Amino acid sequence: MAEPKLSAVETLKRESRGLRGRIAEELAEGGIQVSEDTYQLLKFHGSYEQFDRDTATLRKQHGHEKEYQFMLRVRMPGGRLTARQYLLLDALANDRGNGTIRLTTRQGIQFHGILKGDLQPAIAAVNDSLLTTMSACGDVVRNITASPTPRRDARHARVAEDAFRLSEHLKPKSRAYYQLFLGEAPDAGADETETLYGPTYLPRKFKVGITIEDDNTIDVLTNDLGIVALFEGDTLLGYNIALGGGLGMTHNNARTYPRLATPLAFVPPEDLVAMVDAVIKLQRDYGDRTNRRRARLKYVLDDRGLDWVRETLAAYFGKPFAPARPMRLAVPSLLGWHAQGDGKLWLGVPVASGRVADPEDGPRIRTALRAIAERFAPDFTVTPQQDVLLTDIDPRDRGAIEALLRAHGVVLADALSPMAQFALSCPALPTCGLALTEAERIHGEIVGGVDALLAKYGLADRRLSLRITGCPNGCARTYAGDIGIVGRMPGFYAIFVGGDFEGTRLNFKLLEKVPHAEVIPSFEPLFAAWAAAGLPGEGFGDFCARLGSQALLALYPAQRSAA
Repeated sequence: MAEPKLSAVETLKRESRGLRGRIAEELAEGGIQVSEDTYQLLKFHGSYEQFDRDTATLRKQHGHEKEYQFMLRVRMPGGRLTARQYLLLDALANDRGNGTIRLTTRQGIQFHGILKGDLQPAIAAVNDSLLTTMSACGDVVRNITASPTPRRDARHARVAEDAFRLSEHLKPKSRAYYQLFLGEAPDAGADETETLYGPTYLPRKFKVGITIEDDNTIDVLTNDLGIVALFEGDTLLGYNIALGGGLGMTHNNARTYPRLATPLAFVPPEDLVAMVDAVIKLQRDYGDRTNRRRARLKYVLDDRGLDWVRETLAAYFGKPFAPARPMRLAVPSLLGWHAQGDGKLWLGVPVASGRVADPEDGPRIRTALRAIAERFAPDFTVTPQQDVLLTDIDPRDRGAIEALLRAHGVVLADALSPMAQFALSCPALPTCGLALTEAERIHGEIVGGVDALLAKYGLADRRLSLRITGCPNGCARTYAGDIGIVGRMPGFYAIFVGGDFEGTRLNFKLLEKVPHAEVIPSFEPLFAAWAAAGLPGEGFGDFCARLGSQALLALYPAQRSAA
């Protein structure tokens, strides 16, 4: 029987000389873009080549090349950085990028608009801040998300420590990053053997999240590997290990779908790293290397079955493991002022769609955050809700910091509805090459319209999660919230409902190919029904799940197309 044909990326990784390829040569050649092979390898070093899709058609009509540029992503476990690091990254946005910073749903920072000749200096500048872009993208374990809550207690300290420890442990052994971008001289005797990843790394990107039960702001079950630390008081009992989460899918392809991770194991504290290694080896050896659309760990679980996965995972782990223990996930509110527990305060500052910028006609949040970092030097934490937490604030500085933010027009949490505080959107157009339609640029419009409808039906104080993406890949965790608005084709969206706010249930597709102008009106029958027939305290997603798709569709005119 013939061996299955590997994808082109698999061959490229094997022949790349430890992720080097021709990156150095192509960056030195000038021009504004790179080859397909270098495009793929640059992901492992934290960068995607993109082009401005707003100008592409007109430029093509005039015979001009697309405006190629690069996105650069910073790897920062749990979203944590110091005031000094933030200021260095803020300066980088002007020196090499487009003058904005993007806070991501995986607690990272992205820069857009970097020109090819600025890519190496930009990566070196990130390294100078004692951060890195290494493995922020590519077929490896990416930035590890972790509970962002800055409570100064043993539980949160342990999770933050675990995130940093795992992040370091799971970096590739290749020195390519250091040699290509940081000027490290090659060492002929250096051992770059990828003992964990193997010579072709993983079949696809691999996402890891770690948290505690009462902080599921990271949507832990959407990860390939979700880790929940279980405590009794401040004593760590061990970790629940959940496998097979992932939200990427392709429209009209039933063999691709979103999935929440399945809790499969409980391990004591001393076995966490060994179990993480075992899970990665399982994906390394059994993930699909022929079809990248089905290369995530979730398909290994579903194709081979949970019994096979448990048995095979135990073999990699080297001993039997206990089943996962019961747990109850919850999502706290992190915005606004909070006591840390050590006499200091933190302030959660909302950042619409994660974009830190100074628009001419809007809040100058970038200038405000820079001024706060320079004057008060708080530490920063990027949250999975695309917001920023300013931590370790002296209570005496509270008034001055808040006044500074308000003076720059920054909208604070007390002026936002509960829904608006939790709304997410991906970048989509004009930078993302996968976007089918808008997301970030309609964030304010959609949030404002949904807010108005909720207020109309007396629901303005109700908490629900709204996520918007310009394509079906779920980068804003679209399928794990109460509402998902998913780009279907240019100017049209699919509407998903029925998830739960706590992130333990997927939503389902209710409406298909809704025109942009009808997105907000499409929610009116649902909110009217929720207000009239919802049970006391019942969340919107819970209400939709209880009624089911057929009953919900009956609320619409007969001509409404549905999934």
